[in-house]
Amino acid sequence: MAQFLGVDDYLKQRDALIQEDRSLRREYMTAQLRSPLEVKADEIVRKIRAKEAATVWQEDHPEILHPFPGMEFLTGRKIIEKTQIFQILSKMPKGALLHAHLDATVNVSLLYELALKEQAIHVRIPEQLTAANIGSVLPEFRGLPAKSYGLDGISLTSSAYTPNTWVNIARARETFDTSLGGPEGFDKWVLDAMTIRPDEAYGTHNTVYKAAIYLHSIWRKFTSTFIVAGGLTRFMPIFKQYLRLFFLSSIEDGILHVEPRINFLSKLAIGADGKENVTHRDMLLIYDKVIQEVKAELKQRGQENKFIGARIIYSTIKIITPEELNWYLEDCIALKKEFPHLIAGTFRFDLVGDENELRPLIDYIEPLLQFRKRQAEEGVDIPFILHAGETLGDGNLADNNMYDAILLGTKRIGHGFSLVKHPKLIETCRERGIALEVCPISNEILRLTSSMPMHPLPVLLNNGVPVALCSDDPSVFGNMGLTYDFFQVLVASEVTGLSTLGALARDSITFSSMEVEEKELARKAWEAEWTSFLEYIVAIA
Repeated sequence: MAQFLGVDDYLKQRDALIQEDRSLRREYMTAQLRSPLEVKADEIVRKIRAKEAATVWQEDHPEILHPFPGMEFLTGRKIIEKTQIFQILSKMPKGALLHAHLDATVNVSLLYELALKEQAIHVRIPEQLTAANIGSVLPEFRGLPAKSYGLDGISLTSSAYTPNTWVNIARARETFDTSLGGPEGFDKWVLDAMTIRPDEAYGTHNTVYKAAIYLHSIWRKFTSTFIVAGGLTRFMPIFKQYLRLFFLSSIEDGILHVEPRINFLSKLAIGADGKENVTHRDMLLIYDKVIQEVKAELKQRGQENKFIGARIIYSTIKIITPEELNWYLEDCIALKKEFPHLIAGTFRFDLVGDENELRPLIDYIEPLLQFRKRQAEEGVDIPFILHAGETLGDGNLADNNMYDAILLGTKRIGHGFSLVKHPKLIETCRERGIALEVCPISNEILRLTSSMPMHPLPVLLNNGVPVALCSDDPSVFGNMGLTYDFFQVLVASEVTGLSTLGALARDSITFSSMEVEEKELARKAWEAEWTSFLEYIVAIA
């Protein structure tokens, strides 16, 4: 005879099924037994999140229609910053930052301040600036030789301005037409050129493709911010100060290790003399010097465990030809050989850029396979950490980059947004320990998803795939550090809790490029900070 369950038995089966399902999540697979302190802190955070979902996010916000937790970041940022959850997460130890492009890691206002202090920095535009074109004409910056300082030209907004004439940045600001806002208008124009505004992300450039014309895509705007900022960050007097700001701001946000990608597209950068004569070697020496300076300062304050260090992921952009790539691969090997102490055995290589528009990895397969052979010949180890799957495609060239990245032996995958469409690749990443560098806010602003509740991250976590939360290009998006990304992930899921965030931070250390000894030091430092963080949460309850 058929057996009919009573309510109590049914509820027991229901609870067991839920627990079995959730036991497959990454945090349950890897976490140690949660301490009573972590359980208590997690409960407190869940209650605060639920309360704010019913209060803060339900309040009337005249400038925002239908706000909700995990909504479009650029629109909801002001609400986010008012929440207690955000204030709590700003104190959380984040672990390591494994995916960020160096030239988009410092607040653009700070970069702009550095530029205004440099007499060598000049600006030019391809046409006179007017009210009609100010939204489309971009400034081009460059540090010039001293002999050029007197060639200031006239105002960028003057009818007599000669296109592409260099003007000293301070003079350009002072002489900016009052009808365009004067000096403050110049400030806004420059800062807007280095960031994405809400109307650009969710209006003007509101799709990955717009009428199939790249000019009108969000990626077009996104790429242009790098072109503008690059004229400043590639000037070495600014570069050194920029690095320091990046390291210090990361430390302030609870990040103890960073692995930025440096886009080595140009073979030379601009020196203090205004000449294009700074090699990649010179840049690495500056990078190392700033790291040591920051470490020394922290040690003097007794805070040496707050910053374990930094690595470099050597990157170039997929606009180059396969033949051109060979030069960069050989350059990468040469740097690795010359600076084993600087790179500490973890120099890595990546190809970056819009996967939907630029060359797929398969186009570079010959030089990439040759790169493996060359490493063996030169006695070096330079693992791949490849961008792949940053696309909405399913079976297109960009999506197929996932297969090539894994076959090439990538240690981590940058983004991997389309991985959830590939059950075999999910299994492969889980079994081989290939971590995904997931950049939630970047994915949303670049319109791979409309909001965080629709992001595939929970699918990855539910399938036990290792994940490190990353910021990608925070200066472009206005989400400096990692607190905003952790916030968006936490509030977008009822399952995700404080322990999930802790597991993500731990994974960022585990799958970092640090040496074994450094990882142990980082884990010890992080666990101590984590305990203090949990105590802080319990104390405020």
